Amino acid sequence: MPEETITTESTSEAPVADSAAKIKSRKKKAKAKVTKGKIYINSTYNNTIVSVTDLAGNVQLWSSAGKVGFKGSKKSTPYAGQKTMEDVLQRVRERGLNEVDVFIKGIGSGRESAVRALQGSGMNVLSIKDQTSTPHGGIRPKKPRRV
Repeated sequence: MPEETITTESTSEAPVADSAAKIKSRKKKAKAKVTKGKIYINSTYNNTIVSVTDLAGNVQLWSSAGKVGFKGSKKSTPYAGQKTMEDVLQRVRERGLNEVDVFIKGIGSGRESAVRALQGSGMNVLSIKDQTSTPHGGIRPKKPRRV
């Protein structure tokens, strides 16, 4: 009789011990140290998005005017572009990035102020390239109206 009570106690304790053993703490992933990289500025009529990549093209971090805290039509202003770049530069200093190539795309109003904020930060800018696509040939014309 006492043996039965011991077995029931051991079975009731076993699942509790197993569940405690299954819970594992996750280590925070170490941020990669990169000394040279690329900064992509995508400036549209509605937003400014800044991405930082390593030389292989893997995105290390990014920010946008919406992420910084601007809403609605304020996202497309030059001030929002400047603050977005300052947010990226603040976080990129932790990773040791000091030499960058800059690629600009789009025709929004935040592109110039983002580049000015980058140049004023003291980071070594190796090149600035405009990758804005240009229309060629235009769209297909509307078919003639039949009356």
